[in-house]
Amino acid sequence: MDDRTHDVDWSGIFHAAGPAGDTPRHLAALLGDDARAFVDGYSHLWSATLRREGKAWPATAPTALLVAELLDNQLLGPDDPSLRDAMLAYLYEVGVAADLGDRAAQIRAQVQDSEPELQGWTAEYLSADADGRARKWQDGTGLGELVLDQAALACFDLVPALLRRTLPYLASERARRRTCAAAAVGSLARHPAAAAQRPELLKQLTSMAQTADSSYDLATFLIAIGHLGGDTRPWLTDPHAGVRVCAALTPGLADDDTANQVLMELARSPQTFGKSFGDMAPPFQLQSTSYWDLLTGRRAS
Repeated sequence: MDDRTHDVDWSGIFHAAGPAGDTPRHLAALLGDDARAFVDGYSHLWSATLRREGKAWPATAPTALLVAELLDNQLLGPDDPSLRDAMLAYLYEVGVAADLGDRAAQIRAQVQDSEPELQGWTAEYLSADADGRARKWQDGTGLGELVLDQAALACFDLVPALLRRTLPYLASERARRRTCAAAAVGSLARHPAAAAQRPELLKQLTSMAQTADSSYDLATFLIAIGHLGGDTRPWLTDPHAGVRVCAALTPGLADDDTANQVLMELARSPQTFGKSFGDMAPPFQLQSTSYWDLLTGRRAS
């Protein structure tokens, strides 16, 4: 793993379970032969270092650096290629957590103005027991929420580097890895620094959608295209219900009659969408989101 991760004071930041000093050890276990440590490490990655709401803990950004190193490490899953796909899926989630829109400058100013207070709050949080940590969120200062905003800002600042590490996987020989990379790019390339890259990326993603090997892959590509402001209208009449819905979720189609009709069909029969992918779950960009949130979030994006 990258030596830069040793510059992180892991004991001075936290994840879902408390101080994050255990995170490097858990992620290093993903490269080892200890099966139990591997399972614990994989569980830790997904359950401790990301918030359920698709947002960041203070440990999320430095964890993403570790994940980027794992992504390129030949020791990761030599007999299980899906592990590298999972690392790309994690980077997708980091991109979601980092998608601050026009709030980044405001958060940065608030964090800079409150730096000593944030450090003090975090130190108290880390030194408390589980009950004490729970009470800290209710202390009335609002500092805890600003600590979490600071965590999202750290992810925001990291996104350009993560996007550079992700782009080569769009050309992977493995179809599923290309699909996972497309999903990650769809969230990471929303960053303002990627504005100039987006037209070429949209061309590439659209070409990938046109030659997709499966409805699942196509639906995943369409969500990524929609995240980057691309045009998914050609797929609104696709014979596959799941593909139609994923095309219709594109925020830019909020006023499109055909897209709205597709989403009305989803509202009437959400099970049809879920069942349309057969034994597979819907594209992973949607798996932590309720159908109602999909409908309302599409219009708010």
